[in-house]
Amino acid sequence: MAAKKLCEAYSKSLLDEAHRWGGLKQTGVSLKYMMEFGSRPSERNLLISAQFLHKELPIRIARRAIELENLPYGLSEKPAVLKVRDWYLDSFRDVRAFPDIKDATDERDFTQMIKAVKVRHNNVVPMMALGVQQLKKDMKQKVVTEDLDEIHQFLDRFYMSRIGIRMLIGQHVELHNPNPPPHCVGYIHTRMSPVEVARNAIEDARAICLREYGSAPDINIYGDPSFTFPYVPTHLHLMVFELVKNSLRAVQERFMDSDKVAPPIRIIVADGDEDVTIKVSDEGGGIPRSGLPKIFTYLYSTAKNPLDENSDLGIADNVTMAGYGYGLPISRLYARYFGGDLQIISMEGYDSQEPLP
Repeated sequence: MAAKKLCEAYSKSLLDEAHRWGGLKQTGVSLKYMMEFGSRPSERNLLISAQFLHKELPIRIARRAIELENLPYGLSEKPAVLKVRDWYLDSFRDVRAFPDIKDATDERDFTQMIKAVKVRHNNVVPMMALGVQQLKKDMKQKVVTEDLDEIHQFLDRFYMSRIGIRMLIGQHVELHNPNPPPHCVGYIHTRMSPVEVARNAIEDARAICLREYGSAPDINIYGDPSFTFPYVPTHLHLMVFELVKNSLRAVQERFMDSDKVAPPIRIIVADGDEDVTIKVSDEGGGIPRSGLPKIFTYLYSTAKNPLDENSDLGIADNVTMAGYGYGLPISRLYARYFGGDLQIISMEGYDSQEPLP
């Protein structure tokens, strides 16, 4: 994997501009605002949205590009991280090079351009994971496990920002859909059934378990299917899918050589006055207390890391039961993006995982 040094690949004027834009204040956008604004996807509103993104995206993208230049322990110099940095600088250049958006034609052209930006960044997560793996191989184990808080904090900021950028682009692009599904405003479903989304996530996770192990534990879901609330179904699906996948693997591996029938995984969807809580519990053995502080880091996985055996992104499109240790920390970021959280309560023999949209 080859990546040019910063000064060789990009002009000084572009880098100076990125630093200038990265110092500007970004604008927060709430779920409520996106839902209300997007409920009227008129030509005028699409134009306003594109004009906002034309100014907002360079700020957010530039911030990440600058951070990628200054990571500790030499992480910035790892080939995979250099590749990600190039993606961000290329995207910053593309958005800044686009002329002012004045009419519907400009808006449509801009939309096509930011769609391409979103696609360019599809593999950022596995590529950054590869960069961290490259760093781990070059460092002593003691340093990796004890002294990487700064990297963990950076990755939390980096991936949270990525969620925001992809949400803004995806929401704008989806508002062009001439035939949106019922009750959908862009990415947002105004009457999303968490039970229905959980069922779909369960089906996807069990399919992978069946593919890898030849069998899969049963999963029982409890909750009112008619209960709905406004949320982003893809975000909830990702969270539940990761939690269920973890539970399936834990139960399957614990009972695969046992004469006992694997106990079912239980999912409870509870509608409270303030929160919607989804509880995933299993009897897969739990996580040892000593391991709990590690589960939300980007350097921990209880399974063999597939990136240890692959030097490129060939594995990026293949979902496996055990990935590169990013499922839980990134799921927690998705939960927190709109004000929720994800908690792990573990006992030896039992395991409870709760995303709180």
